[in-house]
Amino acid sequence: MSKKNKVKKGGSRAYRIIYAIFAGIVSFIFNYKVINQDKEPDKGGCIVCANHVSATDAIALCYAFKKNQVYFMAKKELFKIPVLAPLIKLLGAFPIDRGGNDVGAVKTAIGLVSDGKTLGIFPQGHRYPGEDPRETRTKNGMALIATKAQADIVPAYIWRKNNRFKLFRRTYIILGDVIPYESLGYDPEANGEYARITSIAFDKICNIGEEFERSREEAKKAKKK
Repeated sequence: MSKKNKVKKGGSRAYRIIYAIFAGIVSFIFNYKVINQDKEPDKGGCIVCANHVSATDAIALCYAFKKNQVYFMAKKELFKIPVLAPLIKLLGAFPIDRGGNDVGAVKTAIGLVSDGKTLGIFPQGHRYPGEDPRETRTKNGMALIATKAQADIVPAYIWRKNNRFKLFRRTYIILGDVIPYESLGYDPEANGEYARITSIAFDKICNIGEEFERSREEAKKAKKK
């Protein structure tokens, strides 16, 4: 990796300053609690993917990842808003045209991960408040980027009561075990590989949420005894 493109641990200096200033405030407003914090990789070059319920989900993942800055695609319209545009750029967001196949945005994403940065993606593509993630559709962009960059995948589940966001209500961000790229068994000659890999990752995400839900129910039953 060239000196010019060398990635500083934890992200840009501006990002770390913003994180240090606002992490506590953000945690108070959104009532975040991170579970399995130790599962965050020590370095980037990976993709963190999670279920998608609220527009605040990107903030949740950024909060959960304390060692590495998480970069996100954001719809291009946001970059036309005078005050918001410079802020989201500072936080590492880059534009994507959701109206079509934005090859440029995909190349940017692959380049970021290949360059040692952490990319955040929501495989569902859209927010599904109040719905069971297993009953929703997924898109294969994450698998495409992961295979092109040969990146590990970090599954995470953002848990909220009834899968709905509410200000000040507790939000849990549960990190799962890293899925090594080699374990995906990607075959570039086979059909349906992106869908298969997406399914593997999203199944892990759903499992994390379901296991967490079960543990909460068991804890409630134990209290009643």
